[in-house]
This record gives sequence, structure tokens and C-alpha cells, in this order.
Amino acid sequence: MYRNWFALIGLLVCGGVIAAEDAAGQLERQDYYVERKSYGTQKETEPPRYVKQANKTWLKDYDTFADVDWLDVGLEYRARFERRDNDFRRADQNIDELLLQRTRAYLGVKNTLDPLRFAIEVQDSRRNHGDYTREYDTRDIDQADILQGYLELNFKESFLGKDDLGNARPVWVRAGRHAWEAIDRRLIARNEWRNTTNTFQGLRAQIGDKKNDWQLELLAVKPVQRFTTRLDEVDHAQDFYGVIGNWRGWSETVTLEPYYLLLKQDGDEVKYDSNGKAAAANTKIDREIHTAGLRAYGMVGKSGFDYDVSYIKQWGHQDELSNAGAFIAELDHDAYAYNAEIGYSFKYPWKPRLSAFYGVVNGDKHPNDGKHQRFERLFGFARPWSNDDYIQMENIRTPKLRLEFDPKIAFLDNVKVDTGFSWFQLDSATDRWNAGANLRDQTGKSGKDLGKEFDLRVRFPINQYASLNLGYAHFWAEDFVKTISRKVAGQADRDMDSDFFYTELTLLGF
Repeated sequence: MYRNWFALIGLLVCGGVIAAEDAAGQLERQDYYVERKSYGTQKETEPPRYVKQANKTWLKDYDTFADVDWLDVGLEYRARFERRDNDFRRADQNIDELLLQRTRAYLGVKNTLDPLRFAIEVQDSRRNHGDYTREYDTRDIDQADILQGYLELNFKESFLGKDDLGNARPVWVRAGRHAWEAIDRRLIARNEWRNTTNTFQGLRAQIGDKKNDWQLELLAVKPVQRFTTRLDEVDHAQDFYGVIGNWRGWSETVTLEPYYLLLKQDGDEVKYDSNGKAAAANTKIDREIHTAGLRAYGMVGKSGFDYDVSYIKQWGHQDELSNAGAFIAELDHDAYAYNAEIGYSFKYPWKPRLSAFYGVVNGDKHPNDGKHQRFERLFGFARPWSNDDYIQMENIRTPKLRLEFDPKIAFLDNVKVDTGFSWFQLDSATDRWNAGANLRDQTGKSGKDLGKEFDLRVRFPINQYASLNLGYAHFWAEDFVKTISRKVAGQADRDMDSDFFYTELTLLGF
């Protein structure tokens, strides 16, 4: 199986070499960047999309800001109403209706003090209504905290000169608090869907930018632990390092993203779990997880086809503890993940794109074999796996079919619609389904089939300051969910379908 994947990537690279030979054609381009078309992988920009340069906003109408090109400003408010009927992330069946509110503000200074720059971004995340406790719900609640606050040294023209298209290769270094996205968002993401945001503290550096033929990103950070009503704190138990490359010299055919990430955890420093509660004794483990991957994406000439493939390998070790926190053994960590998406864009005014996706993320094969084989999902964005948030990037196999299009409606411009159908299956029948209830049958007798999901999303830009997002997802449970609900959770009368509806309004200040 692995030889087939590497053969595919090798074929893409060879195609890139052929494309690179046409140097005259490349000179007509202004930069090397080609945007990926795969579903849910478009990274948030830096600074975020809601941020604008002051003299490109309504502030330009005031003489004070008419020529201010050194100030970035942003203000965003988002309100989302959710209705969940039989949410499988919860232990009990019910109808939960809640209102999520998120407010962000950004201020950045550039150019005028170069090479010194700085920026700050703050966020307030709240939940109203809902049937579940708010005290430790850091998925929805993180009141009045700092997302980003860093100092930057930015050299717009570095000693590395220019690429073959004449673009300068800048270099910058940032120190402080950061929230950003990398690769395809599955391992490092701000997590724009969720009401709260992944944040880190430490150092980031970048050589080159997306215009260049190659780019290198370096990071040495610690995750920031979220709390609902008090200031977030740096998680001193974990260190996160990384080197992320981009090779775009052949980007008319393929963009390559090789990367290496390292997560180290000191069990003696673990104080809180992911919900901000005091950590249980059996979670205070030492671990060291290495992650190496290669991603390749691009367009197949002018055929209308596009692709996005990746392979990820993890290795390392972690402790196994008893429920009382006593050391049992050091387990070897050995895991992998791979995915591929092929899309086709039709030549039609509605710009329809049809795509097929298949992803595999392995789970632990045997609970007592002295090995840990469950993939570590790090700090990624789970929503591309499941629109109702039932699937995390671990122990899963899923094929998907998706359709995206821009309907031409006379009274609304730029409406976007996407819909899809997904099939979910556990990679290992003996490992857990981490939908939130964390259900597991170590005997494997409950089977692997989780269920199927249909989803639909419609995005309406009302004007330049407001947009509306409507969505729906329906989940049909299969053998594992039906069996585990009755046998482990003791819910013989629980429905086997669930529905999720939401409507989301976003307002911009600039």
C-alpha cells in the first residue's frame, strides 16, 4: 500500500520536472503561488481576512487616515445559532439549542518602524442557552483573552535575494503569542469553525512567502491552555517544534509541502485537561511524538482536474499509567495517516466542482500489546472530516463525495453552496470513537461501521460588512454506534439518527 502512495507522489514530482523545463512560460507569471482547491483546506491569511489596511477602509474618508498604509485594523462579530437533535458527542439524547457569540479585534503596525513590527489580536467567546454546563466548556467559551500579541523583525528584502520571477525573498521572526494555520489545517489550525481558537506562545520564523518558489517556516512554541472565565495560561507541560517547507518551482503542476513536527510532554508539569479541568492522574504522562509528512497538490494542466494527496508518519514513545497514575510501561508510538482528493471543475457559469476524497487515520490495534498506534492529531481542524463534529483525526476511514458551486442569483452576488455525503468507519474496531463521549469496545465485537452523513451549506454575502451562513447535517448511525450505545452506554432507547442545523451571521467593522 505504502509503495503505491510513494509511487503516486513520485509521478507528480516527475510531472513537475517536465513542467519546469518550460522556463519561457514561467516568466509570464508574477508569482509561484497556486491556491489549493481541496475542500476545507484553504488556510486563514496572516493577518486574518477580517483585517484591512486603514487607508483601504471607510477610515480613508477622514484626513487623518487618508494616507495611513502602516496600520492594520480589524473588528469582527459572529453569532451562530445551533440546534442539535440527538448529539452523539453527548452521553444523553436530547435537543440542545444554543447561541454562540465570538468577537475579535486586531491592531497591527507595519512599514513605518521597519524592520520592527507588532500586532495584537483579542477575542471574546461566549455561549448563551444550551443544556450543558459552561464551567469547563472551552470549545465554546473563552471570555476576553489574547489570541495574538507579538513583536516582529521583518526584512522585506533579505540577503537571499530574489527568485527567478523577480520576487524578493523576505525574512521575518516573531516572538510572543500566535494563532495561525499551516499545511492543510489538519495538524495546525486556528480552528475557525469552533467558537474558541488554538493559540501558542514562543517563536516563529519564516523565510520567503507564498509568492516565492520556495518557503520555509520554523516554530518553537508552547500551546496555550484555554480557560472559560479566567486568563489563558501557557501550557508548560508541552513543547511544540516544527519545520515546514513549500516548494513551488513546479507549481503549475505540483506544490510540495514536506514537514517535520515534534511534540514533547513532561508528565510532571501536566495540570489541566483539554477542557481546563484538573488533569486526571492517568493523563499525566511523558511522551515524545515525531510527525513527518509530505503533501502534494496542484492542477492537472488545463484539464479541469485538481488533486491533493498527503502521507503522514508518526513515531516516538509515551507512558502508560494505571487509573491511579502508577507507571506501567513505556509504549512505542507508531502511527500513520494518508488522504487523497481528486476534483473536477466544470466549464459552466455556476463553477461546479465535483470531488472524491478518501482518508485513513490509524487507531490502536490491540489494547494490551505494549504499543500505542492511535494517531496524535496535534492541534488541527477537525471539521473537514465531519460537518457535525463527530469525527476527530484518529482511528477513522472515510470516503466522501462533494459538490461545490456558485449559483447565479439575480438579487445576490457571490452566493456559494457546497454539499456532500460521507461514510465513516473505524480503522480499528478495538480502539475508541472520539466523538466526545469517547466510546470504545476493546473486544472489537461492536464492529467498525460508524455511520453516514449528509451535509449542506449555503453562504450569502449580504454586503461588504455582513454575511450569512446556513448549514445542515444529518447522521445515520451504523453497527458500532448502535451496539456501543446499548452495550456500553446503556441507552437501548436512543435514536440512531441525529440532526444538526445552524445559522450564522458575521459582521465586520471595517
